[in-house]
Amino acid sequence: MLEPVRFSTYHGGSRKEGYLDFSASLNPYPPEWLDEMFERAKELSNRYPYYEELEEGLGELVGGQVTITAGITEALYLLGTLALRGRKVVIPRHTYGEYERVARIFGAEVVNGPNEPDKLAELVERNSVVFFCNPNNPDGRFYRVKELKPLLDAVEDRKALLILDEAFIDFVKDADSPEGENIVKLRTFTKSYGLPGIRVGYVLGFSEAFRSVRMPWSIGSTGLAFLEFLLRDGFEHLRRTMPLIWREKERLEKELNVKSDANFFIKRVGNAKEFAEALKGHGILVRDCTSFGLPEYVRFSVRRPEENGRLIEAFRKLGEGF
Repeated sequence: MLEPVRFSTYHGGSRKEGYLDFSASLNPYPPEWLDEMFERAKELSNRYPYYEELEEGLGELVGGQVTITAGITEALYLLGTLALRGRKVVIPRHTYGEYERVARIFGAEVVNGPNEPDKLAELVERNSVVFFCNPNNPDGRFYRVKELKPLLDAVEDRKALLILDEAFIDFVKDADSPEGENIVKLRTFTKSYGLPGIRVGYVLGFSEAFRSVRMPWSIGSTGLAFLEFLLRDGFEHLRRTMPLIWREKERLEKELNVKSDANFFIKRVGNAKEFAEALKGHGILVRDCTSFGLPEYVRFSVRRPEENGRLIEAFRKLGEGF
């Protein structure tokens, strides 16, 4: 009677204790107010979490009307309800797999193209939907507004809809972001605050539509407490920790001969599955990029200095065998 969807995705992040986890691309520095936040969550847990006032406060902080969601993942499924059924959906190759999974769940026609704005623009048709991850997962490439212009023009000219996933934009130095009536921006705090289990993100654009279909109370008391502390924090935590991450990012680029605009890298290692297993022997987890269609690459994030030192040393030791 009920048949499973024949398309699956794999997500990074350790499922086992005891490893140094470079597979999830998170801020390694937790907020100083974390313990207080969890105490506040306990106080809020005996009531339904309403967050309309916090939503207004967040909108003032980021400079636009927002819809709070349980991370970007909930936003993707809301998009399925609002925009994907029966439409042509353009998705770059070698990007976040959940775009295609959601599109197929909602019966969209999926077309894959190059992960380059000018070439992807050629696939945009009237009333189609385009997904673009910026910076891209897994390679960390960030396209600035002037570089996105061919895609932005195509979307506007053909009355299409651009879904811009900016999950990692906080990690990009001096990042810029396009504006437009045909653009939906997806953002999350799970990466930049290093708290993936809290599940808090937001959508910029089409707030009335997104609010009309989102699930009630989707973020829970912990997410509600996080938003309260976030608004008091005013992104001070990001201003304090991002320079620390950028400094270590430059170190990894130099030591491992990699390059990225975000807080993670991909590196060609030959057989990614075997290399990832070998790193486990050193107590380190990285992401095997086979699920991205890149079976010769692994992805790893920027962590604290001493932890990055362990990763560099492990790469050097394994380099002789790979």
